[in-house]
Amino acid sequence: MEPAQSEMNILSNGKSRDLGDDVGVPMKTLLEEDQNGTQTVRFDDPDGGLENEEFLPTADGKKPIRFTDFEGKTSFGMSVFNLGNAIMGSGILGLAYAMANTGILLFLFLLTAVAALSSYSIHLLLKSSGIVGIRAYEQLGYRAFGTPGKMAAGIAITLQNIGAMSSYLYIVKSELPLVIQAFLKVEPSSDMWYLNGNYLVVMVSGSIILPLALMKQLGYLGYTSGFSLSCMVFFLSAVIYKKFQIPCPFEEYSANSTSAHLSLNVTSHSHGHEYSNGLVHEDNDPHCSPRLFTINSQTAYTIPILAFAFVCHPEVLPIYTELRNPTKKKMQKVSNISILVMYTMYFLAALFGYLTFVGNVEPELLHTYSRIDPYDTLILCVRVAVLTAVTLTVPIVLFPVRRAILQMLFPTKSFHWLRHIAIAVVLLTLINMLVIFAPNILGIFGIIGATSAPCLIFIFPAVFYIRIVPKDDEPMTSTPKILAACFAALGFSFMVMSLSFIFIDWTTGGGHVAGGH
Repeated sequence: MEPAQSEMNILSNGKSRDLGDDVGVPMKTLLEEDQNGTQTVRFDDPDGGLENEEFLPTADGKKPIRFTDFEGKTSFGMSVFNLGNAIMGSGILGLAYAMANTGILLFLFLLTAVAALSSYSIHLLLKSSGIVGIRAYEQLGYRAFGTPGKMAAGIAITLQNIGAMSSYLYIVKSELPLVIQAFLKVEPSSDMWYLNGNYLVVMVSGSIILPLALMKQLGYLGYTSGFSLSCMVFFLSAVIYKKFQIPCPFEEYSANSTSAHLSLNVTSHSHGHEYSNGLVHEDNDPHCSPRLFTINSQTAYTIPILAFAFVCHPEVLPIYTELRNPTKKKMQKVSNISILVMYTMYFLAALFGYLTFVGNVEPELLHTYSRIDPYDTLILCVRVAVLTAVTLTVPIVLFPVRRAILQMLFPTKSFHWLRHIAIAVVLLTLINMLVIFAPNILGIFGIIGATSAPCLIFIFPAVFYIRIVPKDDEPMTSTPKILAACFAALGFSFMVMSLSFIFIDWTTGGGHVAGGH
């Protein structure tokens, strides 16, 4: 096989295959001859029928191999679980803080816009994939721009997903010691090794994440994805419940003694507090007055956090590959359902988390609950659920990074277990080092969300679509390509704007990326 041919025929799982007569077809079009010998351009059909078409045997009696070297066996529901789990992650813990810096209405508008744009970009990816018969993000880049396009997509996926996995393991590092401390009733000042987050995150990575990351196919993780999402549903339920149990302003745990509580009850009426059903309602405290719209120095972080929360695009094509009886329409439905469910969970978690603490909410929501009572049984269970959810998400996010590395460094190599295992071990080692030395989770969200996320959501799907769809079918003046061009421009503008805001925040002393919180 020629190098150029093998470059174009790499599967999403790193295996190579032979396309038979299709290898010689021009990069952006597939030509067919009708009965009169006239060549016409063939694209995929809207319902994906060509992907399921059974071809006639070739001269040697064998059928040409289709998009993948194995039949998809993952059900529709499991695919929704996997994609939903790829979307859902530690980003949900920062959304209440994002709402506190935008207001309820502006947050709802931004969340709706990002969700809709994410769905549209998946549509562009699926259509481009169907036209050229490739279900690998990096190979779409190769079809569109050659090796530079493949490398750009691979690097963006690597940076984005390493940032995502770092944020997930940061949750493990910060929350697992608190869970153990509360469970064992150990003093916070204790220096026991099992309260050291650095040790714990390494242990979790080696004992839970690594074995799951060594699975050969992504579809095997459908059950763990379903369990991970159920843990986040429990988290959301607890956030809603706590809204009606925690007063505002709340009392710090260190001052939450019986005498302090009685003193507050005696003097509160003279300071504008009202009591109803045992709850405190603050009339005048600005930290307890929800806002519909607000702009401040931290508003710049909101869009990157939201964009980071909806990035699932590196996982879309691998999940599409393993979907049972795949069509573009079916995969788009999987994507839309996943985004809608996550959109609902995101908004409810942000809303009730914000209404609980208003101006006192922290960038990491669970830390705010810890300030009230670190030994609260429900919050302890929520911490365990969130830790379980983010831990089970890491293997799903690791799969596209490993595939991107294989595409960039070993494009002509077939699957090999030693390479498969070695890349996973190296990646987890690197990510553990990032987590141990990263200053805080907001910095990870801001920087990664402002760079790789707009490329994967906006820019790459649009420019790949423009380059891959033949001009004979859709000229540059056609509505779909004009929309795609505007979509790419929007992504570039968003990236420049977000990086500018973060730089301004740095230079003005905000320092939140560097660890101000």
